[in-house]
Amino acid sequence: MQTYAEILSELYALLRAFPGGEQIPDDETALLSELGLTSLQIMDLLMEIEDRFDATVTLNRLPEIRTIGDLAAMLEKLVNGSPA
Repeated sequence: MQTYAEILSELYALLRAFPGGEQIPDDETALLSELGLTSLQIMDLLMEIEDRFDATVTLNRLPEIRTIGDLAAMLEKLVNGSPA
């Protein structure tokens, strides 16, 4: 079972590989507007997340994910077996 903090830490590590990911202020950082991730980078990030967490974030859930914290909360539910 992974906690929100553990997942958030792993997300920060994944995001550092993307342009703009070197400086992530906190979990309220917006993936698109503050980090400037493109749609292609978001898809690359999702593939890395699937590999790292063995969880799938379906495309219909993407509009609900605005911040790093939103993504971590959704992953926490998926990884720990709760419906997202």
